[in-house]
Amino acid sequence: MSGTPARTADAATAAEVVCLGESMVTFLPSQPGRLADVPSFGRGIGGAESNVACALAAAGHRAAWVSRVGADGFGDHLVEAIAGYGVDTSGVRRDPSRPTGIYFRTATDRATDVHEVAYYRAGSAASAMSPDNFPYATLPATRVLHLSGITAALSADCLALLHDLTAPRPGRPLISFDVNHRPGLWRDVDASPEVLLDLARRSDLVFVGEDEAEEAWGVTGAAAIRAALPEPATLVVKRGAEGATVFSGTGGVPGAGGNGASGAKGASGTRGASGAKGASATPDASGVSGIGDVTAVPALRVDVVAPVGAGDAFAAGFLSATLRDLPVRDRVRHGHLMAAAVLTVPGDLTAPPTRAHADSLAALDDEAWGRLRLGPGWTGDDQEVRTT
Repeated sequence: MSGTPARTADAATAAEVVCLGESMVTFLPSQPGRLADVPSFGRGIGGAESNVACALAAAGHRAAWVSRVGADGFGDHLVEAIAGYGVDTSGVRRDPSRPTGIYFRTATDRATDVHEVAYYRAGSAASAMSPDNFPYATLPATRVLHLSGITAALSADCLALLHDLTAPRPGRPLISFDVNHRPGLWRDVDASPEVLLDLARRSDLVFVGEDEAEEAWGVTGAAAIRAALPEPATLVVKRGAEGATVFSGTGGVPGAGGNGASGAKGASGTRGASGAKGASATPDASGVSGIGDVTAVPALRVDVVAPVGAGDAFAAGFLSATLRDLPVRDRVRHGHLMAAAVLTVPGDLTAPPTRAHADSLAALDDEAWGRLRLGPGWTGDDQEVRTT
């Protein structure tokens, strides 16, 4: 059952980027500690793809979020909150028989052993997304369709939808795919690596972390990841505090829509220092033939307030720069800057730096970029950006 639109679409303002995926109401702890010990929680919104849409809209782009939510108060809150960022929610459907997903999490970094997340999303409205109820009319004028591996884990119907959307066909928008390997979401954990690899190979632009590639596919190092994924026109390997390695200029999906601008994504949530290294061939990619152009962009040094949401913000910064046809290095730098904006606030979403402010920082020479250190409040035009 496809339900009814959350609001009327405006055909005169077709989205540049459509982001598809589940968003949930997030309950954020009032203090650090185990979930069992937290006395109260604040309400927020959380969803990889809707986070990207919100950040893009805040940066001045026409972004749409497509999903399903329950015909309940949590669904009302999600649609209203996401639309409040300027995102087109006309592709969101309300499901009268399934609930909106919710989850609780601790304040610690997701990568640590003490981080806890309690999901209540089984049988959610979003898990019923399928080729039969997807609003395909949202796609013809779209430049980019942004997806993630999280959606593939929700249900067989969701996986069938991603297979359909990533199928090679003339006029297909550029497919942006963030692997987002979350083993805890998969009912069949053993099947997830092959599923994610297949979806990545069918995409035009792929974001993957070195750590998740090793965990999912058993490959180590950027060059080995490129060897496993030769098809995407652009592959961005996130390398944590080292930054990102970008492979571009080869690959491409047969039958894809001609929008395959190359791009890059920097390391999500980078916190450590890296040398003032400019765009260059990466050492671990040497000696590998057929990998295309290789660009390395160092991570920023950031005084982290909360280590959540940076990956989604990075994707938004990268996609924003891609829509503006900026060079690969600058696309990665805009990704780093958008991620830094989120890392220096408590929540998953925040106002990004103005375009002029971000452009001025992205244009710095390699030495000046390497000296940047960003802390809380740095996004304001009247705030001084520190260097070391």
